[in-house]
Amino acid sequence: MQLSLDIFGFRAMWSPLFFIFCVILIVLYLLLTDSLRHYFKNSEPVSLKQKLVFILAIVLLYVSKGSPLDLLGHITFTGHMASMAILFLIVAPLLIIGVPEWLWKAVMEKPVIKPVVKFFTKPILAMILFNLFFSLYHVPFIFDTLKSNYIYHEAATTFIFVFAFFMYWPLIGKSPNWHPIGGLKKIAYILGNSVLITPACGLIIFAGAPLFETYSNPEAWVKTLSLCVPSDTLAGLSLSGPQMFSGMPLLEDQQLGGIIMKVIQELVYGTFLAHVFFEWAKKEREKDDIDVQNLSPEPNK
Repeated sequence: MQLSLDIFGFRAMWSPLFFIFCVILIVLYLLLTDSLRHYFKNSEPVSLKQKLVFILAIVLLYVSKGSPLDLLGHITFTGHMASMAILFLIVAPLLIIGVPEWLWKAVMEKPVIKPVVKFFTKPILAMILFNLFFSLYHVPFIFDTLKSNYIYHEAATTFIFVFAFFMYWPLIGKSPNWHPIGGLKKIAYILGNSVLITPACGLIIFAGAPLFETYSNPEAWVKTLSLCVPSDTLAGLSLSGPQMFSGMPLLEDQQLGGIIMKVIQELVYGTFLAHVFFEWAKKEREKDDIDVQNLSPEPNK
Protein backbone atom coordinates (compact mmCIF):
# COMPACT_ATOMS: atom_id res chain seq x y z
CA MET A 1 0.00 0.00 0.00
CA GLN A 2 1.39 3.39 -1.03
CA LEU A 3 1.53 6.18 1.52
CA SER A 4 0.03 9.65 1.06
CA LEU A 5 2.02 12.86 1.21
CA ASP A 6 -0.36 13.95 3.98
CA ILE A 7 1.79 12.13 6.54
CA PHE A 8 4.37 14.92 6.27
CA GLY A 9 1.92 17.53 7.51
CA PHE A 10 0.51 20.83 6.27
CA ARG A 11 3.75 22.81 6.61
CA ALA A 12 5.77 20.42 4.43
CA MET A 13 3.04 20.12 1.81
CA TRP A 14 2.00 23.76 1.43
CA SER A 15 4.94 25.87 2.70
CA PRO A 16 2.82 28.62 4.33
CA LEU A 17 5.76 31.02 4.73
CA PHE A 18 6.61 30.78 1.05
CA PHE A 19 2.93 31.26 0.23
CA ILE A 20 2.94 34.51 2.24
CA PHE A 21 6.12 35.56 0.41
CA CYS A 22 4.41 35.00 -2.95
CA VAL A 23 1.34 36.97 -1.86
CA ILE A 24 3.61 39.84 -0.78
CA LEU A 25 5.28 39.80 -4.20
CA ILE A 26 1.91 40.10 -5.95
CA VAL A 27 0.69 42.90 -3.65
CA LEU A 28 3.98 44.78 -4.08
CA TYR A 29 3.78 44.40 -7.86
CA LEU A 30 0.19 45.70 -7.95
CA LEU A 31 1.14 48.69 -5.82
CA LEU A 32 4.20 49.52 -7.95
CA THR A 33 2.25 49.29 -11.20
CA ASP A 34 -0.73 51.27 -9.92
CA SER A 35 -0.77 53.70 -6.97
CA LEU A 36 3.04 53.99 -6.73
CA ARG A 37 3.64 54.18 -10.47
CA HIS A 38 4.18 57.93 -10.44
CA TYR A 39 7.48 57.48 -8.58
CA PHE A 40 9.03 55.93 -11.69
CA LYS A 41 10.26 57.90 -14.67
CA ASN A 42 8.28 57.51 -17.91
CA SER A 43 5.92 55.00 -16.29
CA GLU A 44 2.80 53.97 -18.19
CA PRO A 45 -0.40 52.15 -17.24
CA VAL A 46 0.01 48.37 -17.13
CA SER A 47 -2.63 46.33 -18.93
CA LEU A 48 -4.73 43.74 -17.13
CA LYS A 49 -3.26 41.08 -19.41
CA GLN A 50 0.29 41.91 -18.33
CA LYS A 51 -0.70 41.92 -14.67
CA LEU A 52 -2.29 38.49 -15.08
CA VAL A 53 0.90 37.19 -16.69
CA PHE A 54 2.91 38.31 -13.64
CA ILE A 55 0.39 36.79 -11.24
CA LEU A 56 0.51 33.53 -13.22
CA ALA A 57 4.31 33.57 -12.93
CA ILE A 58 4.10 33.89 -9.13
CA VAL A 59 1.43 31.19 -8.91
CA LEU A 60 3.66 28.83 -10.89
CA LEU A 61 6.62 29.86 -8.71
CA TYR A 62 4.60 28.73 -5.71
CA VAL A 63 3.59 25.52 -7.47
CA SER A 64 7.24 24.78 -8.18
CA LYS A 65 8.73 25.73 -4.81
CA GLY A 66 5.90 25.70 -2.27
CA SER A 67 3.14 23.27 -3.27
CA PRO A 68 3.08 19.48 -2.82
CA LEU A 69 5.03 19.29 -6.10
CA ASP A 70 8.07 20.65 -4.26
CA LEU A 71 7.71 17.94 -1.61
CA LEU A 72 7.24 15.34 -4.34
CA GLY A 73 10.46 16.59 -5.92
CA HIS A 74 12.32 15.50 -2.78
CA ILE A 75 10.67 12.10 -2.94
CA THR A 76 10.86 11.23 -6.65
CA PHE A 77 13.04 12.32 -9.52
CA THR A 78 9.94 12.80 -11.67
CA GLY A 79 8.64 15.39 -9.21
CA HIS A 80 12.02 17.09 -9.13
CA MET A 81 12.25 17.48 -12.90
CA ALA A 82 8.66 18.70 -13.21
CA SER A 83 9.36 21.33 -10.54
CA MET A 84 12.60 22.45 -12.20
CA ALA A 85 11.02 22.59 -15.66
CA ILE A 86 8.28 24.90 -14.40
CA LEU A 87 10.73 27.12 -12.52
CA PHE A 88 13.46 27.49 -15.15
CA LEU A 89 11.53 27.23 -18.40
CA ILE A 90 8.15 28.80 -17.62
CA VAL A 91 8.37 31.10 -14.59
CA ALA A 92 11.49 32.93 -15.83
CA PRO A 93 10.03 34.13 -19.17
CA LEU A 94 6.64 34.91 -17.63
CA LEU A 95 8.32 37.22 -15.11
CA ILE A 96 10.14 39.03 -17.91
CA ILE A 97 6.89 39.48 -19.83
CA GLY A 98 4.78 40.35 -16.77
CA VAL A 99 6.95 43.19 -15.45
CA PRO A 100 6.49 46.42 -17.45
CA GLU A 101 9.38 47.88 -19.44
CA TRP A 102 9.65 51.05 -17.34
CA LEU A 103 9.97 49.02 -14.15
CA TRP A 104 12.63 46.74 -15.65
CA LYS A 105 14.51 49.83 -16.81
CA ALA A 106 14.38 51.35 -13.34
CA VAL A 107 15.97 48.19 -11.94
CA MET A 108 18.40 47.35 -14.75
CA GLU A 109 19.90 50.82 -14.99
CA LYS A 110 21.18 50.70 -11.41
CA PRO A 111 25.00 51.10 -11.41
CA VAL A 112 25.63 47.78 -9.66
CA ILE A 113 23.13 45.76 -11.71
CA LYS A 114 23.65 47.18 -15.20
CA PRO A 115 27.18 45.88 -15.96
CA VAL A 116 26.36 42.41 -14.61
CA VAL A 117 23.17 41.98 -16.61
CA LYS A 118 24.69 43.59 -19.70
CA PHE A 119 27.57 41.10 -19.63
CA PHE A 120 25.63 37.92 -18.84
CA THR A 121 22.82 38.57 -21.33
CA LYS A 122 25.15 38.34 -24.31
CA PRO A 123 23.20 35.76 -26.34
CA ILE A 124 25.85 33.09 -26.91
CA LEU A 125 27.23 33.42 -23.38
CA ALA A 126 23.77 33.36 -21.79
CA MET A 127 22.73 30.31 -23.81
CA ILE A 128 25.89 28.35 -22.99
CA LEU A 129 25.99 29.21 -19.29
CA PHE A 130 22.37 28.34 -18.53
CA ASN A 131 22.58 24.97 -20.22
CA LEU A 132 26.03 24.30 -18.75
CA PHE A 133 24.94 25.00 -15.18
CA PHE A 134 21.71 23.05 -15.64
CA SER A 135 23.70 20.06 -16.92
CA LEU A 136 26.30 20.31 -14.14
CA TYR A 137 23.53 20.44 -11.56
CA HIS A 138 22.44 16.98 -12.72
CA VAL A 139 25.88 15.38 -12.62
CA PRO A 140 25.18 12.62 -10.04
CA PHE A 141 27.77 13.48 -7.37
CA ILE A 142 26.98 17.22 -7.63
CA PHE A 143 23.25 16.55 -7.52
CA ASP A 144 23.57 14.30 -4.46
CA THR A 145 25.73 16.87 -2.67
CA LEU A 146 23.33 19.73 -3.35
CA LYS A 147 20.31 17.68 -2.34
CA SER A 148 21.84 16.88 1.04
CA ASN A 149 22.21 20.49 2.18
CA TYR A 150 19.42 23.08 2.29
CA ILE A 151 21.69 26.11 1.74
CA TYR A 152 23.58 24.50 -1.14
CA HIS A 153 20.36 23.37 -2.79
CA GLU A 154 18.55 26.70 -2.56
CA ALA A 155 21.64 28.62 -3.64
CA ALA A 156 22.15 26.37 -6.68
CA THR A 157 18.48 26.57 -7.65
CA THR A 158 18.47 30.37 -7.38
CA PHE A 159 21.74 30.56 -9.31
CA ILE A 160 20.37 28.52 -12.23
CA PHE A 161 17.12 30.49 -12.17
CA VAL A 162 19.07 33.73 -12.55
CA PHE A 163 20.88 32.28 -15.55
CA ALA A 164 17.56 31.13 -17.00
CA PHE A 165 16.52 34.76 -16.72
CA PHE A 166 19.72 35.86 -18.49
CA MET A 167 19.11 33.25 -21.20
CA TYR A 168 15.58 34.47 -21.93
CA TRP A 169 16.36 38.20 -21.75
CA PRO A 170 17.94 38.64 -25.23
CA LEU A 171 14.96 36.77 -26.67
CA ILE A 172 12.02 38.53 -25.01
CA GLY A 173 13.46 41.34 -22.86
CA LYS A 174 12.62 44.84 -24.05
CA SER A 175 13.88 47.99 -22.39
CA PRO A 176 16.73 47.95 -21.63
CA ASN A 177 17.94 45.13 -23.86
CA TRP A 178 21.60 45.52 -24.70
CA HIS A 179 21.80 42.42 -26.90
CA PRO A 180 18.46 42.04 -28.72
CA ILE A 181 18.07 39.20 -31.19
CA GLY A 182 16.05 39.82 -34.32
CA GLY A 183 14.53 37.89 -37.17
CA LEU A 184 15.84 34.45 -37.98
CA LYS A 185 18.54 34.76 -35.30
CA LYS A 186 15.82 34.26 -32.70
CA ILE A 187 14.92 30.93 -34.30
CA ALA A 188 18.58 29.87 -34.26
CA TYR A 189 18.84 30.93 -30.61
CA ILE A 190 15.83 28.87 -29.58
CA LEU A 191 17.03 25.83 -31.53
CA GLY A 192 20.49 26.22 -30.00
CA ASN A 193 19.03 26.13 -26.50
CA SER A 194 17.01 23.06 -27.39
CA VAL A 195 20.11 21.26 -28.64
CA LEU A 196 22.32 22.19 -25.68
CA ILE A 197 19.91 20.87 -23.06
CA THR A 198 19.41 17.57 -24.90
CA PRO A 199 22.61 15.73 -23.77
CA ALA A 200 21.75 16.11 -20.06
CA CYS A 201 18.20 14.87 -20.62
CA GLY A 202 19.43 12.10 -22.92
CA LEU A 203 21.93 10.75 -20.39
CA ILE A 204 19.22 10.66 -17.74
CA ILE A 205 16.62 9.05 -20.00
CA PHE A 206 18.88 6.38 -21.49
CA ALA A 207 20.92 5.50 -18.41
CA GLY A 208 20.84 1.78 -17.70
CA ALA A 209 20.76 2.16 -13.91
CA PRO A 210 19.67 4.71 -11.29
CA LEU A 211 22.19 7.56 -11.25
CA PHE A 212 21.37 9.42 -8.06
CA GLU A 213 22.04 8.26 -4.50
CA THR A 214 19.47 10.83 -3.46
CA TYR A 215 16.67 8.52 -4.58
CA SER A 216 18.30 5.08 -4.58
CA ASN A 217 19.99 5.19 -1.14
CA PRO A 218 17.42 5.22 1.71
CA GLU A 219 19.70 7.18 4.06
CA ALA A 220 20.46 9.84 1.41
CA TRP A 221 16.79 9.96 0.48
CA VAL A 222 15.67 10.62 4.06
CA LYS A 223 18.36 13.31 4.34
CA THR A 224 16.92 14.94 1.23
CA LEU A 225 13.46 14.95 2.76
CA SER A 226 14.84 16.93 5.70
CA LEU A 227 15.21 19.89 3.30
CA CYS A 228 11.44 20.42 3.28
CA VAL A 229 10.00 18.28 6.10
CA PRO A 230 10.29 19.53 9.72
CA SER A 231 12.77 17.41 11.67
CA ASP A 232 10.27 16.55 14.41
CA THR A 233 7.82 15.23 11.80
CA LEU A 234 10.50 13.26 10.01
CA ALA A 235 11.77 11.73 13.26
CA GLY A 236 8.37 10.20 13.93
CA LEU A 237 8.18 8.40 10.58
CA SER A 238 9.66 5.09 9.46
CA LEU A 239 10.69 5.57 5.83
CA SER A 240 12.63 3.31 3.48
CA GLY A 241 12.51 4.90 0.04
CA PRO A 242 10.50 6.50 -2.78
CA GLN A 243 8.65 3.23 -3.45
CA MET A 244 6.58 3.92 -0.33
CA PHE A 245 4.91 6.78 -2.24
CA SER A 246 5.27 5.64 -5.85
CA GLY A 247 4.96 2.17 -7.29
CA MET A 248 7.32 3.15 -10.10
CA PRO A 249 10.75 1.47 -10.14
CA LEU A 250 13.67 3.85 -9.57
CA LEU A 251 14.98 3.55 -13.11
CA GLU A 252 11.58 4.26 -14.65
CA ASP A 253 11.10 7.22 -12.30
CA GLN A 254 14.45 8.60 -13.46
CA GLN A 255 13.62 8.07 -17.12
CA LEU A 256 10.19 9.66 -16.75
CA GLY A 257 11.79 12.68 -15.06
CA GLY A 258 14.13 13.18 -17.99
CA ILE A 259 11.26 12.81 -20.44
CA ILE A 260 9.12 15.35 -18.57
CA MET A 261 11.92 17.91 -18.64
CA LYS A 262 12.52 17.38 -22.35
CA VAL A 263 8.80 17.45 -23.25
CA ILE A 264 8.15 20.66 -21.28
CA GLN A 265 11.25 22.21 -22.80
CA GLU A 266 10.11 21.30 -26.31
CA LEU A 267 6.61 22.68 -25.67
CA VAL A 268 7.92 25.97 -24.27
CA TYR A 269 10.59 26.46 -26.92
CA GLY A 270 8.14 25.32 -29.60
CA THR A 271 5.69 28.00 -28.48
CA PHE A 272 8.40 30.67 -28.67
CA LEU A 273 9.54 29.30 -32.02
CA ALA A 274 6.04 29.51 -33.48
CA HIS A 275 5.57 33.03 -32.14
CA VAL A 276 8.91 34.20 -33.52
CA PHE A 277 8.29 32.60 -36.91
CA PHE A 278 4.84 34.12 -37.37
CA GLU A 279 6.12 37.49 -36.13
CA TRP A 280 8.96 37.35 -38.66
CA ALA A 281 6.61 36.21 -41.46
CA LYS A 282 4.21 39.06 -40.65
CA LYS A 283 7.00 41.63 -40.88
CA GLU A 284 8.18 40.16 -44.17
CA ARG A 285 4.65 40.39 -45.61
CA GLU A 286 4.32 43.98 -44.46
CA LYS A 287 7.68 44.78 -46.07
CA ASP A 288 6.57 43.14 -49.33
CA ASP A 289 3.31 45.11 -49.29
CA ILE A 290 5.25 48.37 -48.87
CA ASP A 291 7.55 47.42 -51.76
CA VAL A 292 4.55 46.62 -53.97
CA GLN A 293 2.94 49.95 -53.13
CA ASN A 294 6.14 51.82 -53.93
CA LEU A 295 6.38 50.08 -57.31
CA SER A 296 2.74 50.65 -58.21
CA PRO A 297 2.19 53.58 -60.67
CA GLU A 298 0.37 56.55 -59.28
CA PRO A 299 -3.27 56.78 -60.44
CA ASN A 300 -4.01 59.35 -63.12
CA LYS A 301 -5.31 62.60 -61.76
